Amino acid sequence: MMQCITPVVLCGGMGSRLWPMSRVEQPKQFQPTQGKGSLTYFQATLQRHRGPDFGQPIVVTNANQAALVHKQLDDLQLQGQVIGEPVGRNTGPAVLAAAISAQRQDRDALILVLPSDHMIKGNINRIIRSMRPAAGEGRIVSFGVVPTYPETGYGYITDGGAFADYPGLHQVAQFVEKPGYDHARRLIEAGGAFWASGISLMRAETLIEEFRRLDPVTHAAVTAALDGAELRTLGIVLDEENFRQAANEPTERQVFERTPAIALAPLHGVEWDDVGAWNAVYKIADRDPDGNVLHGDVIAMNTQNSLVQSETRLVAVIGMQDTVVIDTPDAVLVTKRAHSQDVKQLVDKLKAGHRREVRTHTTREMPWGRIETVASEMGNDMRIMTVQKRASLQVNGTGLGPSLLTVLSGEGCCLIDGEEVVVRRGQTIAIEPDEALPLTNASDAELKLVHLVFRGAAEVGAPVTGAEPSPPLQAAQRRLPEAI
Repeated sequence: MMQCITPVVLCGGMGSRLWPMSRVEQPKQFQPTQGKGSLTYFQATLQRHRGPDFGQPIVVTNANQAALVHKQLDDLQLQGQVIGEPVGRNTGPAVLAAAISAQRQDRDALILVLPSDHMIKGNINRIIRSMRPAAGEGRIVSFGVVPTYPETGYGYITDGGAFADYPGLHQVAQFVEKPGYDHARRLIEAGGAFWASGISLMRAETLIEEFRRLDPVTHAAVTAALDGAELRTLGIVLDEENFRQAANEPTERQVFERTPAIALAPLHGVEWDDVGAWNAVYKIADRDPDGNVLHGDVIAMNTQNSLVQSETRLVAVIGMQDTVVIDTPDAVLVTKRAHSQDVKQLVDKLKAGHRREVRTHTTREMPWGRIETVASEMGNDMRIMTVQKRASLQVNGTGLGPSLLTVLSGEGCCLIDGEEVVVRRGQTIAIEPDEALPLTNASDAELKLVHLVFRGAAEVGAPVTGAEPSPPLQAAQRRLPEAI
């Protein structure tokens, strides 16, 4: 029986060129691939590599996005392990943390490292399965994509000749990092050059030992960060003090370009795109007879070769060519497809202006339900919170000013003055800046609440565990009116 493969999914980065779909707190990988209701990029990655050949995934993500990861895992009925990074240190330390964790569970573990935000068509798993013998015997197999044009934004791997004992596996002649256009064109014309996909297969032990040999400081830092990790309800969070000592470098630079164990497996017959901009989304999608890609409630007249996407409302376009229109509840992007790379500059401008539209969507999915910001002015927010049946959460004070929580419908149970109190429609609870309110939906119907946040934004939705009691609540601010 062949060794089971553990997918290691890396969920870092924002994907700023895909704004306004991608936001700092809800980045590209967690957004739908083909409009509202479709699988997200992260979920599509998980689905692609599940089945009898694959074990439960290990997901490495920003610690603040652990709840989002769990929600999307739950939607696919997957378990998996979530490793939260307290700070970003590029892919090298992230992959090493996952490898150490995998080996501690299975000393012979095979890991498949996967970016979470790529689109792939074709039977990639057939090629991955064929590389298990080589990986099991100590090879680090990097998968290369057959290039279709001289892309300057990708790294390249060049073929150093076939291995006699591993069908389909090749030696690596060199790595070329993001060449200029003329250099990229010469590489393709010479033959034997492949785009580096970011996908790799190896024994966890092989990678760990190569890190120990080539970068002992990072190996020690990541090992200590894992040993000192904080266990939370939604996974573990690496120890920040130790993790900061790891080199802020990609795995390719730290290990792949320096190890004799590296090998190349070409992905013949597989279409791949890292979906770095809206024009890439257009190119990989299915188009209608006019060359358009239309997602959501869209009407296009006399329009050709355009991408139009709407989340919640009707979008009508007339007389447009080679255009991108992305409509979200709080922001709309209109650009020519040829200028889709320039969206990053727009995002930089939005960040400089501290615009909330670059930070978060108006609606945020949570493990317990969702939060929708319906109004915002001068730092004060009005939010609608929908809590699923029997779900629990914690509403934290803002640290700056009071907030009010009013029940719209349903029935909840919260802790007030050390006692459990049932709250119903029309009742309001005041939450002081330094307080936290544990809240549970006590019924089999949705619990809806209005959350008014004054003088600063609250962090809402931290999951409650029985081992984490909340601070006592002040009686003077907690009197409940009669239910309406």
